[in-house]
Amino acid sequence: MITSVNNPSVKNIIALRKKGKLRREQDVFLVEGPKMVSEVPEGYLKELYISEEFHIEQHKMLLKGKNYELVSERVFREMSDTQTPQGVLAVVRQRHSTLEGLLAVPKSHILILEDVQDPGNLGTMFRTGEGAGVTGVVLSRGCVDLYNPKVIRSTMGSVYRVPFVYTEDLHKTIQKIKESCKIYAAHLQGEYDYDKADYTGSTAILFGNESKGLTKETAKMADRWVKIPMLGKVESLNVAVAASILMYEVYRQRR
Repeated sequence: MITSVNNPSVKNIIALRKKGKLRREQDVFLVEGPKMVSEVPEGYLKELYISEEFHIEQHKMLLKGKNYELVSERVFREMSDTQTPQGVLAVVRQRHSTLEGLLAVPKSHILILEDVQDPGNLGTMFRTGEGAGVTGVVLSRGCVDLYNPKVIRSTMGSVYRVPFVYTEDLHKTIQKIKESCKIYAAHLQGEYDYDKADYTGSTAILFGNESKGLTKETAKMADRWVKIPMLGKVESLNVAVAASILMYEVYRQRR
């Protein structure tokens, strides 16, 4: 049993939890809890740690055929990113997709995100996107790190299944996407209500930063701006909520 926080593996886990640069260098990320660990795709599990109080008998199927390290409760709490650790933590290899792969899917349904900063918002968009049939997500480099532990928790496993790419040049990438997709921008000054647009062909939808929205330069690249009509004195919706509404409208029309 590992009983010291000075253990090299433990020190590396703590560093991976805190540093996106290190996650990129090692090409890994961390997941916690029986559900997230059980859904790790075959061949992507690199290391597995369980706490001394984790009910091994209760989770026989989860641990079957896997090598794992036993860790004391005190050390496991240092490794965990949650206040109430669930007793199982894994180091997982990162997935890598390409823009060409995203665009090769017939009738693409793509989210394009510019500088989305909140981990909960990004995770929710991935989770809802999977449910609504999104075929890929394109993220600007200004977006929060998808492999941030808070984002990972919010995806509830969708991070394993929704292809995504980060782009260094968002405008160049949008130009490439326009060759095969019609691009809509979710915008407060949209000329059409969101449910009046036709999303039955290959579609990409732009969403911007939580406080600033889309930059003018990015919004201008869209083929059409759409808005969500609202009653009362509400000026705008949370970006993850707005994205959910539009993603499910795409799904509704295709259904």
